Amino acid sequence: MPHVCLVVPCFNEAARLNGAAFLDFLAHDARTSLCFVNDGSTDATGTALTALAAQRPDRVFTLTLARNCGKAEAVRQGMLHVAGMNQFAFAGYWDADLATPLSELGPMLETMARIPSCQMVLGSRWKRLGSRIVRQPMRHALGRVFATAASQAIGLPVYDSQCGAKILRTAIIPALFAEAFITKWLFDVELLARLQHHSLGAAANAAVEVPLSDWRDVRGSRLGFWQMAATPVGLWKIRQRYRRL
Repeated sequence: MPHVCLVVPCFNEAARLNGAAFLDFLAHDARTSLCFVNDGSTDATGTALTALAAQRPDRVFTLTLARNCGKAEAVRQGMLHVAGMNQFAFAGYWDADLATPLSELGPMLETMARIPSCQMVLGSRWKRLGSRIVRQPMRHALGRVFATAASQAIGLPVYDSQCGAKILRTAIIPALFAEAFITKWLFDVELLARLQHHSLGAAANAAVEVPLSDWRDVRGSRLGFWQMAATPVGLWKIRQRYRRL
């Protein structure tokens, strides 16, 4: 399988960053590298990331932002940085809390390899027989409402746009991440809208959802009431922006 680099945005993650889990995965998966983006953390995240990179300087990279810009911008900067390295066929982003285990990367890459027209693979928290999707009932219910609204906003039948596990072909990254995102929390939806309006995104199966086998809610999530309250306006902005293209 071609090499892939995962961008891991980090803001004040020193207390819960499981560096051992990342290093263990690298020891058993030779195709993967990691790029940790320190999003202006004010705790010991920078020190932790430096120590992590020192243990695997060949496969662990760090990018430090001077100030906290939010997850959307941290991911954008990280993806552009990885694409500019010209070393990887695929690049993606992954949540630092490992709510999605790194073992889920394999099926996502296999899907990308199997479908040549696929430019983006999304991990999908579809609770089904044989899966282990542990999610709070209220968050699940809100997620279904949001998924319906997001699908209507961008005209795509997406089941789960917000899972923090995505893989893209590196060649398309400069076009999709060139501009800052309109919203900080809904950038995953906006990314799909950008792909839809890109020439490569017009192909069948340009974006494919892969059901996860394992996912769990992790304490410390920063999703708050005001983010949820701002969702309708954010989706409206995305719809207005990309329907004109």
